[in-house]
Amino acid sequence: MLPERRVRLFRNGRNQAVRIPREFQLPGKEAVMRKEGSRLIVEPVSPQSLLEILAKLSPIEEEFPEIRDDSPRTVDL
Repeated sequence: MLPERRVRLFRNGRNQAVRIPREFQLPGKEAVMRKEGSRLIVEPVSPQSLLEILAKLSPIEEEFPEIRDDSPRTVDL
């Protein structure tokens, strides 16, 4: 467990922000934030599996043309 560290809050436009010290940096470019009572919890977003990504795609409605699937030709080596 990493030790506690006091940080300063500041305003960034209309948002309140906090600079995350190097020893507490999260991997990736996104995080999930939630509030539990008076605690603010910030967690890294876990990467999605390919199946999770594919499950979110809508079906393709367009018709695809027939593709000829000829047998491979014989090649003399």
